[in-house]
Amino acid sequence: MKVELWAIGKTSEKYLEAGIEIFDKRIRHYIPFVCTVLPDVKGKFADAAQLKQKEGEMLLAKLAPDDYLVLLDERGLEFSSTGLAQWLERRLAGGGRRMVFVIGGAFGFSPDVYARANDQLALSKLTFSHQMVRLFFLEQLYRALTILKNEPYHNP
Repeated sequence: MKVELWAIGKTSEKYLEAGIEIFDKRIRHYIPFVCTVLPDVKGKFADAAQLKQKEGEMLLAKLAPDDYLVLLDERGLEFSSTGLAQWLERRLAGGGRRMVFVIGGAFGFSPDVYARANDQLALSKLTFSHQMVRLFFLEQLYRALTILKNEPYHNP
């Protein structure tokens, strides 16, 4: 199964870009992986709900009907690193063409995106910027893959 990470908007901090690049390369050693930055939605919006709706329309238009959509969301399931590895192993073994993890914009996701999602994962009960979440998620995805291969990166 191909795994993708989609994130809305560019990362503006060089230190985050460097870390993202490191883990992006490491992950590709284990699975077919693509990290895609989707453009910010342009225009003036009356409120955050309108912006989320436009971002949601953009996301949903890019998904195939059989994609397994996982939202990185503060209200999602929380796992330990080994728990995430076990969850990932089950999902990858479940078949399908593509699993898409999505980091939304600053205001989260529209109701339509939540309705389409197959799963939601939370990295922590703490709140992080959507730019930092990219690096944190990639590191945890890499850690999960090394756990599944019994490699020494993860020290329980």
